[in-house]
Amino acid sequence: MRFSVRILFFVWFAASFAVLSVVPGSFAQTKGGGISGAVTDPQGSAISGAQVSAESIPPAGAAVRGVSGADGRFSLALSSGRYRVTIARDSFAPIAQEITIAAGETRDLQVRMALEPLSSKVIVTAQVLPLDAESSPAPVTILTREQIDQRAATSLPDLLATQPGFSLGRTGAEGGTASLFLDGGNSNYTKVLVDGVPANTPGGLIDFSNFTVDNIDKIEIVHGAESALYGSDAMDGVIQIFTHRGTTRIPEFTAFADGGNFATGHGGADLSGLVGRFDYSAGFSDLETSGQGPNDAFRNRTISGNFGWRFSDTARISLALRDNDSQAGTPGQTLLYPANLTDTISLQNFSAGLHAEFATGSHWHHQLNGTELYSREFNFDPNYPSFYQYNRAGFDGESTYQLRTFALTAGYEYEVENGLLSLLGMHERRNNQAGFFDARWQPVARLTLSAGVRAEDNANFGTRVVPRAGVSYAIRIAQGAVGDTRLHVTYGQGIVEPRFDQSFGSDPCFPGNPGLSPEESWTFHAGIEQKLASDRVRFTADYFDNRFHNIIGFLYLTTPPAGCSLTEFNSNLMNFGAGAGAYFNTDLARARGANFSGEARITRWLSGSANYTYDSTRTLTAPTDPLNIDPNYLVGSPLLRRPVNSGNVSLNANYWRMNWNISGYFTGQRYDYNYPGQIIDPGYALINLAATYNVARGFSIYGRITNLADKQYQEAYGFPALGREFRIGLKYTTRHE
Repeated sequence: MRFSVRILFFVWFAASFAVLSVVPGSFAQTKGGGISGAVTDPQGSAISGAQVSAESIPPAGAAVRGVSGADGRFSLALSSGRYRVTIARDSFAPIAQEITIAAGETRDLQVRMALEPLSSKVIVTAQVLPLDAESSPAPVTILTREQIDQRAATSLPDLLATQPGFSLGRTGAEGGTASLFLDGGNSNYTKVLVDGVPANTPGGLIDFSNFTVDNIDKIEIVHGAESALYGSDAMDGVIQIFTHRGTTRIPEFTAFADGGNFATGHGGADLSGLVGRFDYSAGFSDLETSGQGPNDAFRNRTISGNFGWRFSDTARISLALRDNDSQAGTPGQTLLYPANLTDTISLQNFSAGLHAEFATGSHWHHQLNGTELYSREFNFDPNYPSFYQYNRAGFDGESTYQLRTFALTAGYEYEVENGLLSLLGMHERRNNQAGFFDARWQPVARLTLSAGVRAEDNANFGTRVVPRAGVSYAIRIAQGAVGDTRLHVTYGQGIVEPRFDQSFGSDPCFPGNPGLSPEESWTFHAGIEQKLASDRVRFTADYFDNRFHNIIGFLYLTTPPAGCSLTEFNSNLMNFGAGAGAYFNTDLARARGANFSGEARITRWLSGSANYTYDSTRTLTAPTDPLNIDPNYLVGSPLLRRPVNSGNVSLNANYWRMNWNISGYFTGQRYDYNYPGQIIDPGYALINLAATYNVARGFSIYGRITNLADKQYQEAYGFPALGREFRIGLKYTTRHE
């Protein structure tokens, strides 16, 4: 297999930050010797069950350990000397301090722990500040590195398609344009963030075809409109991807290589660690495959880095970088027509995010973010080559005032969007700015109330105000056969700006419409979470009712518009099936349904999970002129590529040195587009198998088989999906699993 590596240079210069008051601890001397103190969360509430350990420097004997009580207090008896004190608790970032104790001295440590963003029990995306996932008013799904490894997953769209509420439309196998639809919304209605950096191009579109899960530690999915926090694109949900961050003083190194049928080769490595106050993580991977048919080859390379410097316990600056670069053959709808043997698509997505956070005093917390996205696509069609290049650069700052039960955030965001498209024939630019408020109140431990509002000023459509509000309430806190019961309700409004070609298109036969309004959404979610069998079983049910207004449709024109010659009109009609067209805002569509999910720890070594989605979509109103109608939106018909029924079942067994994971996914029939009307795609079911065997310390053999039954199916009409695929590989890691 041909393997070439292109070196990327990332240059980072950051201005020094002079700040910052911290509270490392106050000290007092009493009789006896050792340490004592209290552990609290960012709001000042006591944290019980925190593990406190003191290890002598240099190490001499076992560390002295203790646990904080219900009031957050702890104490350890220590002789004089130098110690490394570590405080750790689930869901919180660990804290380590080096202290020296004189003979007979007792030092009082007041420790304030922050929630750990990468914890599987913490949700970052649903609020300005991290929140216990169970207290989130919005429905959330969290995928961890452990779950990714258990499935031996490499592709983000394949992984997300098995989660509640998602459906996948992909034009072919590896490298085919991949679109995801969440809770019945269009593929450009979900905002995607990579370490806080927007990954959608202006107008919300995003191609997931070259998104890998390499060097990713956590994926958060938030259901419901979140434009009050994230502005344009967050119409019906947000996906945030968190790359790995170095946390260990001994460097962690991982290298892997695998291969399989379709002449597939895949390999990569990553290195991370912690040196003093500096944390680092960097990774590289390469995937190459010949595909299953003519002109179906795919090559994808991913480079990522995450670097941070901690000034103190309350002040940190970090830089996250990620580059996905791919090239894919595009044979087309080979189930309908002969394969195209010449077309290819080159796609690159590069993101960079500079993040700073610090505290001033005990109540104020501040964040500053600089983000940039560069997205480029070239379609190498000898007859009709096309390209686009987008750049989104933004800055936002926010300050939060925190009390024990209340937090209020005020923020400002400014963004510049640049686009160069072959459809435009020129460079276009659009500036956006916004101000927002977000509040969270927990009057009692069981109840969380949240509300927010954003005023978005867009250079094209003017100003829109979008609110959101939610509540989460634990009606029962218990252990045993019937455990905790929680309810949540959330409402939000969302917006997405028009694409550049929709607003600025310069083709006289397919002109842009600068008067387009933004697409808008009203989303409502209500659900319940129930724990059973001493928290070994967890079940959730979430109802959603989403309405989408001002959908941007496309009219096929039967006569040439002004500026479009009859010759050009007839040529377009022959080559593209449409002589001319125009963009417009249609009226209303809705998506209504429910997501059900459950997970269970059946035995110490066996666990299982399952989810089911019912999603009923309809176009409610649209133009009635039969000569001027978008065939994607026919009154009364379902929205395209969104099945009514879909679900996933998974079993994972981890016994001795082996881990086995088997999963089954099914989707019902769904509507698709077949010019000049609609067609029904049949449903299908898939079985996937993955296994890992730990050969020796650090070494493991892993393998996977996708589409075990070699099912012939299509995720998008006319495009055959990949048949049975298998890979087997070797992995070495120094990481402690």
